[in-house]
Amino acid sequence: MLYIIGLGLGDEKDITVKGLEAIKICNKVYIEAYTSLLSFGISSNGLSTLEEMYGKPLIVADREMVEERSDVIFSEACESNVAFLVVGDPFGATTHTDLVVRAKKEGIEVKVIHNASVMNAVGVCGLQLYRYGETVSIPFFTDTWRPDSFYEKIQKNRSLQLHTLCLLDIRVKEPSLESLARGRKIYEAPKYMTIPTAIEQLLEIEQIRGESAYNEDTACVGLARLGSEDQMVVAGSMRDLLDIDFGAPLHCLVIVGKTHPLEQEMLEFYSLKKGVPEK
Repeated sequence: MLYIIGLGLGDEKDITVKGLEAIKICNKVYIEAYTSLLSFGISSNGLSTLEEMYGKPLIVADREMVEERSDVIFSEACESNVAFLVVGDPFGATTHTDLVVRAKKEGIEVKVIHNASVMNAVGVCGLQLYRYGETVSIPFFTDTWRPDSFYEKIQKNRSLQLHTLCLLDIRVKEPSLESLARGRKIYEAPKYMTIPTAIEQLLEIEQIRGESAYNEDTACVGLARLGSEDQMVVAGSMRDLLDIDFGAPLHCLVIVGKTHPLEQEMLEFYSLKKGVPEK
């Protein structure tokens, strides 16, 4: 049996009782380390904290292992119970959907145990979840690669007066282009996009496209470390949020559409007009 278990967003205590019970009966426990991270996932003792809580040694599964060497996980799941731990909810990333599809094609029984993810925790800012349009991803720009496919999606959402959740890029154990060109993988240091960087890129694309999908005065909400004790939520214009230090990752950004009076009332609690941003 392959258990795919959501860990939630905050710390090791956010796992569900059902998820913890499943881990207890598993012979091997893998934890993915490339689509997200828990609030303590960048600290030196993060893994040991998890292992102490769950009572099992953990095997870190990077993108290469899951996407290229998943047969190791599958062969073990054919013989015994194996857990694959995912920060947030198991289906918060397409990679995990692909893992389920491949496991089922191998005839492996799969059980999914859900948990909170950014897709619903973002509701803390007061914007109603059913008033969101398509979610977009904002990738890091490079000197030679500045994709703008997110622009049309934001534009469409705004034309429908819907909010847009922007998931910001995470680069963990990514090989450098130079090393790939030489046929030898050398990995770059981990990098997590900040809200100001995302806004700078969004405004750059708006300047290039010039179709008025949004501008510096567009209302947004910046959210950092959702689900953790020190989560940060700040509402303001794109211009305002450019100057805010949101601290440690992970960050995400909401571009606000038309608001209901109750939504607007909630946003006021997080507004920069209040002075010190609410947490």
